[in-house]
Amino acid sequence: MIATVRAVMIKEIRQIARDRRTLLILLFIPAFFLLLYGYALNFDIRNIRLAVDDRDGSTESRALISAFVNSGYFEYAGAAHSGAELDRLIDSNEARAALVIPDGYGRDLARRVPVRVQVIVDGDNANTASTVVSYATAIVQEAGAELLAAVAGPGGTAALGGAVAFEPRVWYNPQLRSTLFLVPGLIAYISMITAVISTALAVVREKERGTMEQIRMAPVNPMAFVLGKTLPYAVIAFASALLIIVVSMILFDLPQRGSWWLLCLSIGLFLVGAQGQGLLISTVAPNQQVAFQLALLSSFLPTFILSGFIFPITSMPAAVQAITYMVPARYFLVALRSVVLKGADILVFWQDLVALAIFAALVLNLAAMRLRREWR
Repeated sequence: MIATVRAVMIKEIRQIARDRRTLLILLFIPAFFLLLYGYALNFDIRNIRLAVDDRDGSTESRALISAFVNSGYFEYAGAAHSGAELDRLIDSNEARAALVIPDGYGRDLARRVPVRVQVIVDGDNANTASTVVSYATAIVQEAGAELLAAVAGPGGTAALGGAVAFEPRVWYNPQLRSTLFLVPGLIAYISMITAVISTALAVVREKERGTMEQIRMAPVNPMAFVLGKTLPYAVIAFASALLIIVVSMILFDLPQRGSWWLLCLSIGLFLVGAQGQGLLISTVAPNQQVAFQLALLSSFLPTFILSGFIFPITSMPAAVQAITYMVPARYFLVALRSVVLKGADILVFWQDLVALAIFAALVLNLAAMRLRREWR
């Protein structure tokens, strides 16, 4: 018994040593995912871009702004001098929060009159918004106490307790309902996985059935073949995505504040790219089992972790943030939340639509190029 086990083990070790590709995958892929997702999975919220509307311009108001920026949680995103400018900065995701300091802030502090500052938070991500409100509350309380101590002098702080009031306002999701944050992410997540997997098996199925040779002999160029394979699944995936959105509106009260045609455009570009990715995988994989695994690996983890669905991208290290630019769900989530939750115009997120279009064109052309090589 022991000798048999030993002989089988030696045989298997020799086989693994000869198959260096499998050995590298077993050794280095787990380490790669540990490094990548170990840094990406971070619940700490940092680098929150803060717009400032300082209507006072006093030394005290600048001290409060410095308290936010120097806290390590916020970074200065720019000044806003009107409500319309605040709208633009938050709608375009140039700022996740805005600090509004009223006129007379420093004067009222000197007179020991209660003052009130306002922090506006983008509520499209309920988890992040809750954390931002907590951070802002702590900073205003601490900075307010220091300013009051400086104004009141020794022993005068107690008489001014609570004179700096904090008024948080959460836009687009004032109740901080987690559903409004999770449902758009789930739409992207479900659509990405189903679109990639459905098309990843398309070309491989032709290979396994032996019909690929017949297709090569037919007067069909690779791009026409790719489009013919993609369009039927695109229609099905598009109808499925719209159905998911309608059901979410009925069951989870998901709003639709923007244009339907912008919503359909965003979904269409995202799904074409996802299916192009699936077709590219199908040209690489030798069989349906490998195609399914590659499709799941390339769509499940990036969409769930690196798209901003669960974990804020701004809190990730710079190297991981660079990788997220290759994840199409990152751009789709921005477009989807802008249309559904904010009712934003296309001018706010057109860059994300362009990125989706570039990704779709790239993967479709790569799939066609690989098919041309196989047909020669």
